[in-house]
Amino acid sequence: MITQSSPVILWLRKDLRIDDNAALAAAVETGAPVLPVYIREPEHLGTGPLGAAQSWWLHHSLHELSARFTALGSPIILRSGPASEVLDALIAETGAEAVFWNRRYDPKGIAIDSPLKQSLVARGIAVKSFAGQLMHEPSRLLTGSGTPYRVYTPFWRAFAGAGDPPSPVKAPARIPAAKQTVESDVLNDWNLTPTKPDWASTFREVFTPGEMAAQVRLEAFLKNGLDRYDKGRDFPAGHATSLLSPHLAMGEISPARIWHATIGLVDTVGEDNLIRFRKELVWREFSYHLLFHFPDLATRNWNDRFDSFAWGENETFFTLWTKGQTGYPIVDAGMRELWRHGTMHNRVRMIAASFLIKDLLIDWRRGEEWFRDTLLDADPASNPASWQWVAGSGADASPWFRIFNPTLQGEKFDPKGDYVRRFVPELAKLDAKYIHRPFEAPLAELARAGITLGKTYPRPIVDHAQARQQALDAYGATG
Repeated sequence: MITQSSPVILWLRKDLRIDDNAALAAAVETGAPVLPVYIREPEHLGTGPLGAAQSWWLHHSLHELSARFTALGSPIILRSGPASEVLDALIAETGAEAVFWNRRYDPKGIAIDSPLKQSLVARGIAVKSFAGQLMHEPSRLLTGSGTPYRVYTPFWRAFAGAGDPPSPVKAPARIPAAKQTVESDVLNDWNLTPTKPDWASTFREVFTPGEMAAQVRLEAFLKNGLDRYDKGRDFPAGHATSLLSPHLAMGEISPARIWHATIGLVDTVGEDNLIRFRKELVWREFSYHLLFHFPDLATRNWNDRFDSFAWGENETFFTLWTKGQTGYPIVDAGMRELWRHGTMHNRVRMIAASFLIKDLLIDWRRGEEWFRDTLLDADPASNPASWQWVAGSGADASPWFRIFNPTLQGEKFDPKGDYVRRFVPELAKLDAKYIHRPFEAPLAELARAGITLGKTYPRPIVDHAQARQQALDAYGATG
């Protein structure tokens, strides 16, 4: 039984928000003081930010959220260490009789939470966990035969057929504070932000971390973006995507809040746009469904046929790919956007991933690891699910023989070259006819644009036609 004389510990994880936070709402509803805590768990456990870029986001998200919690009455306590040790210390310091949290669905998070809950309950501590990070519970949404979904389309049909997800819960107007004085780490001492050099300085050209920024971003997208999403989302020079994924990754906005914000908009934005956007939200849900039922998604091929695939180990190629120096402008623009803004347009992610896997024959796990460290929206489910989809080794994957031609992809989805000119400025003066194939431009055109291939911009590191055939031969040789 939870009494009102002792605090409820609210353990915040990747749910850095006040709105539609089921654990927070339930804690406040008890009438007991609420002690919000964010625990910086050991990095090897992989339950916090997935990489350096996301660490930058976490710092600024916690800074903003701490101010909001303080304004509502109960400041966030920061602690470092294994969750079990930190929670034990807080229980001893405050006499807390309950711990509330929103459930995690990644393998490392589950491996911590399940035994921790059992241990606390055995000692008489009330533990309550809540849904809210996803719109479905992976353990419950199953096929008619009781097995996990392996194909996206039936998953989408089942999800959509179940009706709208539960309505979001409102943010509390006040959070009662614990009477005890509880020591907290200092956020700046965690050194989550880079210095000397500050390679994250350009992230703010696009993003502002925090719950309030997430809500502003959603409102702006619904007014100007969703109405052209279905077709516009594939063109990286446009502005038809929501850019909500970093906010979702850190839980600054819930997927249910986003879904419910789109209800009633079909007449305004059109059915195709609305359904396409919702399908992208549900692709994230499907990715977590896969991760929950296949915990090794980031390290093992879903389709074990690929276990015998003969991956190459050309470190020079991999380095040139990470630096955006492949000689294929659309690939290079994407990789440089990633470094500059901590994000990459979705269409270009597929092109860049296909190039690494199928043109360079480099293991998809290398690419997934790089994205995990450099993406602000790094996600333990979406990252590996999407990389395996491109590789052809995943559930409901794109077939191996679907090999993107980076030149044709660039010409189709960046026809004027505006995206390339933005992120590969050394090609900015090149005529649109050659912007995606500078290696075919006449010497006079290159000279006019101030380009010397092999010096100011690289020649292609592989010939795509030859690389494509090599990839098909390698796939054909698998068991």
